Amino acid sequence: MQKIKVALVGVGNCASAFVQGLRYYSSFEGEEDCIGLRNLFLGGFHPRDIQIVAAFDIDNRKVGRDLAEAIFAPPNNTLKLADVPQTNVTVHKGPLLDGVGEYTKNIIQVSSLPEVNVAAVLKESGTEIVLNLLPSGAVKASQWYAEQALSAGCAFVNATPAFIASDAAWAKRFEEAELPLVGDDLIDQVGATTLHKTLLKLLSMHGVRITETYQLDVGGGTESLDTLERTRNVKRTVKTKSVEAALPYKADVVAGSMDYVDFLQNRRDSYFWIKGLYFCKVPMQIDLRLSTVDAPNAGSALFDVIRAVKIALNRKLKGVILQISAYAFKHPPQLMPIETAEKMFADFIRGNA
Repeated sequence: MQKIKVALVGVGNCASAFVQGLRYYSSFEGEEDCIGLRNLFLGGFHPRDIQIVAAFDIDNRKVGRDLAEAIFAPPNNTLKLADVPQTNVTVHKGPLLDGVGEYTKNIIQVSSLPEVNVAAVLKESGTEIVLNLLPSGAVKASQWYAEQALSAGCAFVNATPAFIASDAAWAKRFEEAELPLVGDDLIDQVGATTLHKTLLKLLSMHGVRITETYQLDVGGGTESLDTLERTRNVKRTVKTKSVEAALPYKADVVAGSMDYVDFLQNRRDSYFWIKGLYFCKVPMQIDLRLSTVDAPNAGSALFDVIRAVKIALNRKLKGVILQISAYAFKHPPQLMPIETAEKMFADFIRGNA
């Protein structure tokens, strides 16, 4: 198969898990042995068909180093999943913009090296898809990299909560440039929001009337710290709307990030509380806790997204690709039930959409 050439924007924990996962799954041939990956083959593409050709960051412990070394450099603190050989991809210095917040300024060590011409690097490396993995609060930086993708003629995947794919103005610009755009805010493989929505839908289908529910997340790592400072309210709005969409009626719903605990490192604990009424208005209540490691949670969804965007490129599709956005993101341009999004995505991969 042809290679899918990807540029990483931000070499943090999610990028680390993504790169390690590419190595980990590269030799798998059978779906039955491929634990932890939803689709070993998608549209004929295997994970080994994904090739990282460029990477950008601002931390001096990563800039100038081979990607294989940079993904394990501090402040990254996710699990080591695989040994990654030299990639011959050097991490370039991108612009700072709003990439570092007040809470993380003592954790990030900004490189003194000059910034590269990002659009030129994208063109020279043959990048087809720009994958935005910047911190949640880096809205200006996310928009700036979307501009670079447009300038270089690349598709853009926005894994952050910044509103790009769900913004009509950006959608129009990518459509006019005849380039695919997908986002916003990537879902997790073992996602608290998805689990919450599934529980609510299941209970509602069985006749339970949900009256109140909340979902709160506590995590470590720089992403959780950045979220606490800069995107807590945005995340809460996005997650609350997503959870509300699982119910066919109005209920009191709160969902979103609550706090940062440094010793959790890259782990995340999510708490669920669901209250409702069943037969003859008898009350019921559910209390749950979900514990995961954050970065690997993005891997399976990103593998599917990257390969699906390559399919969109091959078909010369342009603008927001709703089938991919609704399938893999918390804040697509149009919210819809999980089963509807799943069917749309499957039809898209088969070429029926």
